[in-house]
Amino acid sequence: MSITMHSLLFALSLVGLCSATDLETRGGHDEPPSPFEIWHEMLNDKLGRYTLMALGLLAAAVFLWKVWFRMASHLRRLASFNNDRQRYFVAAGDTFAWVKNHLIYAPLFRNRHNQEFQLSQAVNFGTLPSRFHALILVGIIAMNVVVCCVTVPYKTKEDSVAGIIRNRTGTMATVNLIPLVLLAGRNNPLIKLLQVPFDTYNLIHRWLGRIIVCEALAHTFAWAIPKAQEAGWSVVAISIKSSSFILSGLLGTIGFVALMVHSPSPIRHAFYETFIHLHIALAVLAFGALWVHLEDRPAQYYLIAAIVLWACERATRLVIILFRNIGRKSTTALVEALPGDAMRITLRMARPWTFKPGQHIYLYIPAIGWWMSHPFSVGWSDSEEDLTDEKGIPMTRQDSFGAHKMTLSLLIRRRTGFTDKLFQRALGSPDSRISLRAFAEGPYGNIHSMDSYGSVLLFAGGVGITHQVPFVRHLVQGHADGTVAARRVTLVWIIQSPEHLEWIRPWMTSILAMERRREVLRIMLFITRPRNTKEIQSPSATVQMFPGRPNIDTLVGMEVENQVGAMGVLVCGNGGLSDDVRRVCRKRQNETHVDFIEESFTW
Repeated sequence: MSITMHSLLFALSLVGLCSATDLETRGGHDEPPSPFEIWHEMLNDKLGRYTLMALGLLAAAVFLWKVWFRMASHLRRLASFNNDRQRYFVAAGDTFAWVKNHLIYAPLFRNRHNQEFQLSQAVNFGTLPSRFHALILVGIIAMNVVVCCVTVPYKTKEDSVAGIIRNRTGTMATVNLIPLVLLAGRNNPLIKLLQVPFDTYNLIHRWLGRIIVCEALAHTFAWAIPKAQEAGWSVVAISIKSSSFILSGLLGTIGFVALMVHSPSPIRHAFYETFIHLHIALAVLAFGALWVHLEDRPAQYYLIAAIVLWACERATRLVIILFRNIGRKSTTALVEALPGDAMRITLRMARPWTFKPGQHIYLYIPAIGWWMSHPFSVGWSDSEEDLTDEKGIPMTRQDSFGAHKMTLSLLIRRRTGFTDKLFQRALGSPDSRISLRAFAEGPYGNIHSMDSYGSVLLFAGGVGITHQVPFVRHLVQGHADGTVAARRVTLVWIIQSPEHLEWIRPWMTSILAMERRREVLRIMLFITRPRNTKEIQSPSATVQMFPGRPNIDTLVGMEVENQVGAMGVLVCGNGGLSDDVRRVCRKRQNETHVDFIEESFTW
């Protein structure tokens, strides 16, 4: 078998690794690596590259599927112009409907997917992955098991088998750091490229972390146990104390184990701000120890790649924050306390940007939490022209060119930590309003487009309305301009009290005044806890109010009966609402063309 230049260089580097630490791992004998060891180290490197290649091929397959889906959506949108019936797109495709029903949209078991397993209001045990997510996770786990276990020649000498497992698991733990770091970043390029939401990558990130911990433990025990069997655990302790190579490897393993131990959902959700700082600190310590452990070894190049990805992502975030918020004026946030423990935050941006429906930002308010940022959906945006300079002196039209300002509005429900402190600060201010210095990082998101659907059904629960309002505004405007396929847009908003209508009153007033709104938009408000029936009054035939919770099956059935073209169903709310809408959409797959889209942000 011919040897490639990469493999030759790799082998030469192995021959040169005869430092004191290498001698210690081979029992102290001054001997170069055997051809058997060189061959297996070359194999480890090749298997590591094959693993990265397999993950790349998975991404390529998803990319091709998404390209096909985007092309189909674009052609459907073009075909809808001057076509108010769009009958061709109503029928469901048998094969794709089956795939959506039993794989893409399907929960892992019955109906539960995004609804959290709650022990109390403050403690939950996370959610179940979907069937498609589970298939991907099982594939990644199986690939690592095969590489680390199945390909090991167990018929060789016992000490050789332990050495092979030790080196193989160590290499694979380092290789997996590359996708681990890539998928954890907010600026992960795969989000836009593959149109896969961040929470999916976050799910894979968590499981890759667990795989790395298992491989690091196997790597450590495959070194320690044979040595203890040969000379006793006291010799193991002496080796750890006398060798920086062994000590740094052990510290790296301890660091990765600590990362997993403090990351379960109950701890992560109950103490998020503490968790995120501790997570970053432990990751830095683990990577630092691993750097010492892999010094001058071929596997260090995988670690370098992971560190470079992490540094690039952090640098990108810093550049975005500075560019978006530093200009002639800085970004400020007007925080208003609203009924129902909610806040409306209006950000006056230092620089404008092009806002699209479905986008979110990470908000920093140094007066509340200097280092902390939290993701929030953007509910509204406005552009305005500032015709005065910083001193209040009127400018000419030429001077004001490029002086357009932009405001972004967020709707936030008070929880614990950051949001609770911010709400209390606003509530204690005159008129329950306060202006603070802020930084907005983004925009992120906007991976789903509803422009190609003749019928659009939007479900929102509570503050989930912030995700849906921009879609309503965009589709109504697009219908008036003739740039979208939408002929029926139905918004279903579920709230606890009529006073919650105040949350979006200024936004909804603007939407209801839009041209040709009555032709396309219907709004259905469900009040789950009305104080009396007199509060439930429908303003018009296109804006209706109902007491109690909606029957999701009935609402979707009504839309299917009056369906125009393909139907897109977008839901943003609590896990129970998302799962109910998912169940009903799956049931309708064989009847008509219904695409289900879920907006959630799990971490």
